[in-house]
Amino acid sequence: MELHEILELRKAKLEALRSQGVTVYARPFPNRIDIGEVTAHFEENKKASLCGRLMAKRLHGKVMFADLRDATGRIQLYIKADFIGKEKFALLDNLEVGDFLSVVGELFKTHTGEPTLKVEDYVFLAKALRPLPEKWHGLKDVEVRYRQRYLDLVANEEVRTIFALRSRIIQGIRRTLDEKGFLEVETPMMHPIAGGAAGRPFITHHNEYDMNLFLRIAPELYLKRLLVGGLDRVYEINRSFRNEGVSVKHNPEFTMLEVYAAYSDMEQMMHLCESLIVNVAQQVFGTLQFIFDGKQIDLTPPWKRISFAQLVKDKFNIDPSDNEQAMLAKVKQAGFAKDRDVLSRTQINKIIEDTLEADMNVNPAFVTDYYTSLCPLAKTRPDNPLLSERFELFIANMEVANAYSELNDPIEQKKRFEEEVRDPGESGQKTVDEDYVLALEHGMPCAGGLGIGIDRLVMVLTNQSSIRDVILFPLLRSAERTGE
Repeated sequence: MELHEILELRKAKLEALRSQGVTVYARPFPNRIDIGEVTAHFEENKKASLCGRLMAKRLHGKVMFADLRDATGRIQLYIKADFIGKEKFALLDNLEVGDFLSVVGELFKTHTGEPTLKVEDYVFLAKALRPLPEKWHGLKDVEVRYRQRYLDLVANEEVRTIFALRSRIIQGIRRTLDEKGFLEVETPMMHPIAGGAAGRPFITHHNEYDMNLFLRIAPELYLKRLLVGGLDRVYEINRSFRNEGVSVKHNPEFTMLEVYAAYSDMEQMMHLCESLIVNVAQQVFGTLQFIFDGKQIDLTPPWKRISFAQLVKDKFNIDPSDNEQAMLAKVKQAGFAKDRDVLSRTQINKIIEDTLEADMNVNPAFVTDYYTSLCPLAKTRPDNPLLSERFELFIANMEVANAYSELNDPIEQKKRFEEEVRDPGESGQKTVDEDYVLALEHGMPCAGGLGIGIDRLVMVLTNQSSIRDVILFPLLRSAERTGE
């Protein structure tokens, strides 16, 4: 049967119900219980009121067996004309898989031990005018899965499991930080200045003030203003936006955890990062051993440390004191950027970082000793001002976290901002954040800051090789409405 024929048939059934005075979009029976609760603590002969979506039906004369499912589980329904009356049983001719029902009745088990509800009454809660995908045996088309995530969730139990795990991972992060005395806060998502991290911003406009604003690239500078104000331990699980490419590791809208602690530094953030991820893995999954993309990952601490400066020296023979021309020449000699005559230091370092990322081991590794030129918001190492007190955490060849000993010298910070604005590799949207410098001039304590990419962490812990599989509604190219 063609889709348009199915639509017409289902609309006809909807009208048939309405013509007989049936309220198709009704309210449920009172005292509803989750199906999962009923099946977990099953009591025969107990009365129960359940709600859910019909996932299957089997008609045998004056008896119907059906499967009802809610977010917590599934149960079989036993509906008989003798129990609900012939008229109400006849209305079931208009019942389709996908419809939502509220049912009330008595629990029992069949001779095969199947938990079942003997239905004594039912009402329609919603009519599904369109069929569920592939006759409810699964949804395989990747584009449809992302574009119509609601169908993906209905059809694929493993997808529902992934997003339930994502929620538990975030809950575990919150629980751990709350227990450590951190305060969860909220900072603006619209910024007058694009800053806090490298990235091309999305631009919007506020009509009342007639001013352009930028969707936040990162909340960092606002969170550090709170350190100035005396909130010594803060965190935010935030949505950030970068107007850049889309890939299996990148979505323009993404979720980050950012944590800041006064009187701390990069070393303490490294310990926090390691313990936070280990605790969440143990709480949610009960293990530190994971499979990602067919490879075994072991989260058992302590995690390895690798020097970025030494990696770059070994692979490209580049020193942190090299200027852009020297760096470009060495990158070309190593076989990269051969068609480029001029590149900014930022662009050269992007090539270096992408190359090194591909070479990382799947097990967790802290990469330290980043060039100061790459870290405008981080303190420099006391023994080498060309290197910063910064690390990035790599798991499964992906950057998952980033942390600094935060720069709190307002004079040096302004100088770094000015150098960043002059960098030709920047998008042209960068300006010196004078208000943040002003905040630093009032005094910010030494501090450590940590950012963890929630989406990528969930990818690793749930064995999903694409970021789109851990974001409910990833950004997609526009498409004409299909399926009419």
